[in-house]
Amino acid sequence: MAKLELRSGLKRLQNRYRLVVMNDDTYEEVVTFRLSRLSVYVTMSMIFVVLVGLTTALIVFTPLKYYIPGAGTDYQSVTALKRLQYRIDSLEKQDALKHQYLLGIQQALAGRGQAELDTNLLRLPDAELISD
Repeated sequence: MAKLELRSGLKRLQNRYRLVVMNDDTYEEVVTFRLSRLSVYVTMSMIFVVLVGLTTALIVFTPLKYYIPGAGTDYQSVTALKRLQYRIDSLEKQDALKHQYLLGIQQALAGRGQAELDTNLLRLPDAELISD
């Protein structure tokens, strides 16, 4: 039973059909094609493969690959970029600390800063003990 269905399926693929393109006004045949289902499937498959191949070649061999996220970069450039980002972050932190330090100095020189006074008593040695 399965062989009959397989053979009938292959027969249907090989049956010939005629595709006629006619002029609507004069009913004159412009073009005639003799086709089978198998030839239509093969032709459509080949067109699909060629289009996929051309699209892939266009992306791989032209600068279009740089517009695809993550596809146009190599490992070395990614690591170099990360290294530069770390350096920029550390430089920004250093700049912020220096700016804060300079503001503190400016406030201290202007007398606006809130400096804590040292109220601890200093115990100085007697002058007599030092001269001996």
